[in-house]
Amino acid sequence: MQPNSPLPAPRSHDENDREIESLEEFDHVAASGSLAGYRIQSVDLTDRTFALLGTDTTESVFLGCAMEPGAVAKVRAGGALVFPPIPGLPFDPYRGALYGPDELFAGLVDAGYDTTPDARTYRWYQETKSDGDIFASMLRSIHDDAVSDALDEHLAGARVVGVMGGHALERGSVAYAGAARLGRRLARDGLTVATGGGPGAMEAANLGAYAAPFEDGMLDAALELLSKAPLFTPSVTDWARAAFDVRRDRPGGGASVGIPTWFYGHEPPNAFATHVAKYFVNAVREDGLLARCNAGVVFLPGAAGTVQEIFDNATPNYYQSRGEPTPMVLVDRAHWTERLPTWPLLQALAADRPMAARIALVDSVDEVPRALAHLGAGAAS
Repeated sequence: MQPNSPLPAPRSHDENDREIESLEEFDHVAASGSLAGYRIQSVDLTDRTFALLGTDTTESVFLGCAMEPGAVAKVRAGGALVFPPIPGLPFDPYRGALYGPDELFAGLVDAGYDTTPDARTYRWYQETKSDGDIFASMLRSIHDDAVSDALDEHLAGARVVGVMGGHALERGSVAYAGAARLGRRLARDGLTVATGGGPGAMEAANLGAYAAPFEDGMLDAALELLSKAPLFTPSVTDWARAAFDVRRDRPGGGASVGIPTWFYGHEPPNAFATHVAKYFVNAVREDGLLARCNAGVVFLPGAAGTVQEIFDNATPNYYQSRGEPTPMVLVDRAHWTERLPTWPLLQALAADRPMAARIALVDSVDEVPRALAHLGAGAAS
């Protein structure tokens, strides 16, 4: 597997930002002679002992930073709080950046999905969840909080549109291709596409965003290649390898966000979301995903999970007292009025509320950009 997808770029240091998440940021701040009050996240400082010995660390916090014993003793004596790295974990609870597909799927090509950090972390989660270890629970909470912090930093100033839909949507289907075209159109309209980060409709939308910088034929070719492994069952390895084949053939695709969870660890994350905020706690993931979709949320056909997301999003819109409710667009009239009659209930909730002017039901994905524009989300019509 070639590391050809964009990963979170190192941040340029803001003098008002008290978080240090890379060696470059550390060197920049330490050159001033003071790390007082800074939070240093998961930075390998084993080669920075000399700098640490001569730097003020009053009220600083070191989260999972590898350091020489002498440096640890010095910074603690200087007033720092040190949370040491935790050996033996398949994940870093103090991470300062979002995941990338290459990190989560490392080892896929040579040894298969079961050896990847993503699969190993899911197994760790299953084991520690069942034994009720409070230390493991604390590590999961720290990890999820660190991921939320990294996600907020990544999305700062972005206009984010969420695309929700069922995980069972097959590659090679007309609906999958439609979801991919939608993701491409939204990305080309200047919006940041965010999904639940899994397979099916979520993968399709992330694929479309990945395809956005390329000529239209790139997406057609990708859809053809992916159709050879339509589902993540029976082989996650084959399913994921097909996605990495697309990325290897056309590196440097457009950015988008995936927000999956190890709670549903039997569902792998998709490889087309270039920035991945993966959580242990599904409730934090669900609420966080919807809360960050400030330019609207599109609901493609889905089952129980998608219905839950519709009303999770509708609830704050219903009680909105200041600002504008988030635009909501439901796609496929027959699905949402007949098969799962969610639309009539949503309309009933919206009656006489400001959110009534911010919801729409459309027949196809091709109508979504115009609907979002009409609802005030800012996508091109």
